[in-house]
This record gives sequence, structure tokens and C-alpha cells, in this order.
Amino acid sequence: MPPTRASAIVGAWRSKVEIRSGAFASMKELEFLYAFQAGGTMTESSNYDAAPPVPPAYGVWRQSGENRFEVRYEFFTTRAATPEEAAGASGGWLPSGRGVFDETIQVSEDGGTFTSSLRYELFDAAGKPVDGGGSGEGRGRRLRPPGS
Repeated sequence: MPPTRASAIVGAWRSKVEIRSGAFASMKELEFLYAFQAGGTMTESSNYDAAPPVPPAYGVWRQSGENRFEVRYEFFTTRAATPEEAAGASGGWLPSGRGVFDETIQVSEDGGTFTSSLRYELFDAAGKPVDGGGSGEGRGRRLRPPGS
């Protein structure tokens, strides 16, 4: 049974993402896991979260059309500590800024898959834009409980 319009995106999803430009374009076989909550918040994690180590991204979503959603999520970036900083660095990594993804998601009529387009910007620790932003596309599928 297809989901209702209001709940078309709510739940857990896995997406294969192809970044076409920017600093992340070299990441091959990139995958995102998303959790969309009914209240309009979401969490995203990728199979590259450990390279270099970064925490999951957190964001918000809103419906913008029939099974269409606009999503914005942010993540922190890290950098390797210099030899002088290494003693005080947690695992050798220090904060370096943040990134922002804006993604448009179109959920299929049956509610089991989606296609998306995304763009991202990067910012330094002071919040100033830095080079490296880009764009890409995704294809996702809804995660389902066993036996469903």
C-alpha cells in the first residue's frame, strides 16, 4: 500500500549518491543512510563518515509538492592535527568547519524508492564559504522491516 502524502518520506532510506562536482567528486560508491522523522527533522550518515572522521549530519525537511521534498542538512568537517596540536587532538582530528547539503527528493508513487538532486557548500571554522562545493544525484530505496 502506498504511503499517505504526509508520510511519503518518513522512515529510513538508503541512497547511492553520485557527486558530479566539487570536493566530494572523488568519493566513489558513496552511500547515504537517512532517517526522516514525522516532525520534519532528519539524520544522515554516509559510508565515508570515517574518512576523515565526521559525525552524522542533522537537518530538516518539508514537503514541496506531490511526493516531493526539500531537505537541508548540515555536518561538521575535520582536519588532521598538526604535530604541535596532536597531543590535544581527539584521535588526531580537529574541527575545521561545516558543510550544508540541499537536496530535492522525489518519492515514487509506490513509496519504495526516490530520486534526488543535491548541491552542497563548504564553510571554514569562522563560517566563511570555502571552495569545494558541488552537486550530484541520488537514487534511494526505503528500508523495510524483515518479512515486509
